[in-house]
Amino acid sequence: MKDLKERAVRGVLARVCAQAANVLLRVGSLAILARLLEPADFGLVGMVTAFTGVLNLFRDFGLSAASVQRARVTEEQKATLFWVNVLVGAILAATAAGLAPVVAGFYHEPRLYWVTILMASAFLFNAAGIQHSALLQRQMRFTTLSAIDTGSWIVSTGVAIGAAKAGFGYWALVAMTVALPLTATTAFWLATAWAPGMPHRRAGIRPLMRFGGTITVNGLIVYVSSNFEKVLLGRFWGAEAIGIYGRAYQLIRIPTDTLNGAVGEVAFSALSRLQDDPARLRSYFLKGYSLVLALTLPATVGCCVFAGDLIGVLLGPKWREAAPIFRLLTPTILVFAIANPLSWLLSAIGMVGRGVKMSLVIAPLMIASYLLGLPYGPQGVAIAYSTVMVLWLVPVTAWSVHGTVISLREIMTTVSRPLASSAVAGTVAFGVCSWCSQSHWVRLILGGTVLIGTYAGMLLFIMDQRAVYLDLYRRFARSSRVEEGAVVSA
Repeated sequence: MKDLKERAVRGVLARVCAQAANVLLRVGSLAILARLLEPADFGLVGMVTAFTGVLNLFRDFGLSAASVQRARVTEEQKATLFWVNVLVGAILAATAAGLAPVVAGFYHEPRLYWVTILMASAFLFNAAGIQHSALLQRQMRFTTLSAIDTGSWIVSTGVAIGAAKAGFGYWALVAMTVALPLTATTAFWLATAWAPGMPHRRAGIRPLMRFGGTITVNGLIVYVSSNFEKVLLGRFWGAEAIGIYGRAYQLIRIPTDTLNGAVGEVAFSALSRLQDDPARLRSYFLKGYSLVLALTLPATVGCCVFAGDLIGVLLGPKWREAAPIFRLLTPTILVFAIANPLSWLLSAIGMVGRGVKMSLVIAPLMIASYLLGLPYGPQGVAIAYSTVMVLWLVPVTAWSVHGTVISLREIMTTVSRPLASSAVAGTVAFGVCSWCSQSHWVRLILGGTVLIGTYAGMLLFIMDQRAVYLDLYRRFARSSRVEEGAVVSA
């Protein structure tokens, strides 16, 4: 158990460091590509992903999570799951390619035909690496996973920037979409050195399929409800509107998605091994949850305070219309930062059905909000979206933890400290920067320094959280001196 704790700490910090590097890569690539391409170029690709993106939810049918969550997976099950994933990937690629004339006709944009067909190949490339990635997760080889993630981003970003500079326009974004899974899957195969055998009819994968299927259904509902506004904006307001809205949405989600993904991957693997030990499960979850909130909440508040400056520095003057959308989406992202990690707990203890029920409740409300905001354009949609999500936060939190080892009071206590610290820090930073130079860079550097300093002071001293993060540092320092040792049995 001690080895698991040390691995979890090492894995979290490895993934956080790698995802921090990925944030820089994503933001850097977005900044460069935003200057090399036009909003309409992003909008064209966004139109396709609004349709085909839903197919991403079926790309592994939840089987990677299922194989990680199980205490033991046989070699026959792994091989059978691999071939199931490949079959699903081939079906999705064919389906996406078949949608090409539908997408082009829906948007009245002939260029989308070949864009859709080429982007369809990414499904097959991704499918071939799913079980290899899951194997690395079961072994808790998060340093290797981190290196692959970062390397794949570097390669795909380089391909996109090279294509954009060569004048290929929106095809640069298509190339990036295909290069990312191709590079990652190649690296997964090399890292695991695992060659799948033939599938077995009696491998006993039905429980895994049920678990994965439930996760997939939940993901489908969430995706449709979270992306339907992009379909509506593209259809009724055009490529430029969805390009601007999509980049604002993408940019403000980077801190939350990246950190949730980094810690969540480790947390799910560790919590799955503790599902029969409630006391340790509770302790591990609350510590991981506290860490994610401590990092994501101030970053999201900072995005709100410095929206105009961030858009000006990262995307350039031709994207200034994205700034108000960027700011209006902040409440939504705060809700995601607080609520999304609760899925680690539900998935680890096998309560994935509850996630489906919650999604079925919120989905109609979200879609209704888009329809109400649509006549007012991207900003109207952003306001309506954020309003619904804020109203949903307390009910979804209470529902998520009901009947588990975690209480609503513990969640609220854990959230309150970094949230209050972030609010105070954001207010102070805004006040300091309200009178300073008109330079975006000056405001970002000065304001960011003030925000981080105020936040750290509030969280560590006023909220008295020094012991929590000092303990985390000590565990990492100790684990970093310990050799890797044997991996967790796959």
